[in-house]
Amino acid sequence: MIVFPAACVAGALVLTACGGGAGESADGTVTLKLVAADYGDKASNSSTVYWKDVAERFEDANPKIRIDVRVINWNDIDAQVKTMIQSGNMPDVLQTGGYADKVADDLLHKAEDVLSESTRANLVDTFAEAGEVDGVQYGIPFVSSARALFYNKKIFAAAGITEAPRTWDDVRSAAERIKAKAPGVTPYALPLGPEEAQGESLIWQLGNGGDYTDAQGEYTLDSPANVETFQWLKTNLVGPGLTYANPAATDRKTAFADFAAGKAGMLNGHPSLIQMSKDGNVDYGVAPIPGKDGALDSTLGVADWMMAFKDRGHKEEIRKFLDFAYSKENTLKFDEMYNLMPVTEDTLEEMTSSGRHKDLEPFFELLPKASFYPLGDTTWDAVSAEIKKSGGTAVSDDPAKVLGDLQKKAEQAVADQ
Repeated sequence: MIVFPAACVAGALVLTACGGGAGESADGTVTLKLVAADYGDKASNSSTVYWKDVAERFEDANPKIRIDVRVINWNDIDAQVKTMIQSGNMPDVLQTGGYADKVADDLLHKAEDVLSESTRANLVDTFAEAGEVDGVQYGIPFVSSARALFYNKKIFAAAGITEAPRTWDDVRSAAERIKAKAPGVTPYALPLGPEEAQGESLIWQLGNGGDYTDAQGEYTLDSPANVETFQWLKTNLVGPGLTYANPAATDRKTAFADFAAGKAGMLNGHPSLIQMSKDGNVDYGVAPIPGKDGALDSTLGVADWMMAFKDRGHKEEIRKFLDFAYSKENTLKFDEMYNLMPVTEDTLEEMTSSGRHKDLEPFFELLPKASFYPLGDTTWDAVSAEIKKSGGTAVSDDPAKVLGDLQKKAEQAVADQ
């Protein structure tokens, strides 16, 4: 670990010109390595566009700090970051889906060390608390979203469906009608591929009273409720051909693109699908997630995270950059770019009061009751990676065996920590 000598730090936001640090040139210019996930679905809205703009404006205001931007797609970011860590080529700042495994390996700065007091105070409390491990915040929330059912009104009307499904049986019935009346359309788009199998799986598990953990925080991946959930999907959607032929090889990006092109009748989606649907001229509706016996009160809520690595030092430069990145101007631009929900108080106030985000109101209503991944469990990232790799096969193979194997891996991850 490379740290700044005490004499080099004159104050919380004073940048130093002390030499010898990783990423520091002879003239004292520091280069911060930023690695971020890509929220875009095409080159024009790639997150590369956003982060390079942020970096350029930050560099203009801070000529002694350079930002090396690297954006990686969601399918590959976990594996590539793991390789970076193992090879000792760590980023300074990482924005991705989880943080707790890095805490277990003592890689991260505490949030209080890399955020000013005003930036920390601006974080929505519930999300800041979700960034804690053992009462200490390491994960810095970046964006949030909740999930709801999207359905194509035109396809529903053509199939004689008059209202959004509220139960699993309603989903099956609607899918059967769509298959009969709308050839070429995927009735229910079920993405259980490696991009986000852990998310789609949890949505369905919640609909049957299941979850990834119990009240004590112990993993319950192969609980009877979860096994029953995947057996239902296998028997009622996958087997009859009411979804993709191989959901385990189908990513969310594919499902969203199909819906936005009018090629899917319904699916579970988050707010970024709103703009995609508008761009595709899809007349869509949004409804609560159907559960086994009725629409869910608590849907999946997701927070993605920012974190700062200790390895290369540069704590004060990181603080300067993160305070800039979390300014209202920048967070609002990102949230509006992808129709995601904010995690900062000033941007939340702007988005709920401006009148420009009526389409997000159903999601704002869902978020307070949302259920989350076990984010503070330091084994969750490893368990999530295993679910991404093989969890989707539970709708084609024996669900009890697939989930049982995942449970064993989860228990081993706990034992190994």
